[in-house]
Amino acid sequence: MDEHLIEKTISSESIFRGRVFEVDVKKVQLPSGRISTREIVRHRGGACILPIDDDMNVYLVKQFRSPFEEILLEVPAGKLEIGEEPISCAVRELKEETGFCADNVVDLGYEIASPGYDSERIYLFAATGLKYDGQKLDDGEFLDVVKLPLSEVLDMADKGKINDGKSLVCLYKAVRKLNIKL
Repeated sequence: MDEHLIEKTISSESIFRGRVFEVDVKKVQLPSGRISTREIVRHRGGACILPIDDDMNVYLVKQFRSPFEEILLEVPAGKLEIGEEPISCAVRELKEETGFCADNVVDLGYEIASPGYDSERIYLFAATGLKYDGQKLDDGEFLDVVKLPLSEVLDMADKGKINDGKSLVCLYKAVRKLNIKL
């Protein structure tokens, strides 16, 4: 049905292997027959989680992001370890970054941030029934936890004050999936 859109891989070469991602350069044949090149970032993925307390407050993290030379407001998140299930990653990051454990973790699916060159899938979750058990940041991780009313966070997102893609998708999907009325 959609075969007329498929590119055929002719060759692929790994040109970089780092601890976070790899980069491949592929030679492809386009549907028109023309030959082109694709540069692909290979990433094993990550998970994020939106913690929501009983009073409809959410807990976000503020941290410096080097590519943008800015401090961003985001949902807790992290990279998947080799062989790790997304829900385990999300629960681990919730505990490490915010100090919370959750009675309920809701799967919100996943998002693909930049499908034109990046293979990363970020799995999305929401957490309710929060219980504080103590933050356990990774060595070299520096962040502040910010507690805000969900309605205020949605307003901030609508006004462009939250720009992180995974956080926006997670926030909006959580509100819809959990049928939250504000």
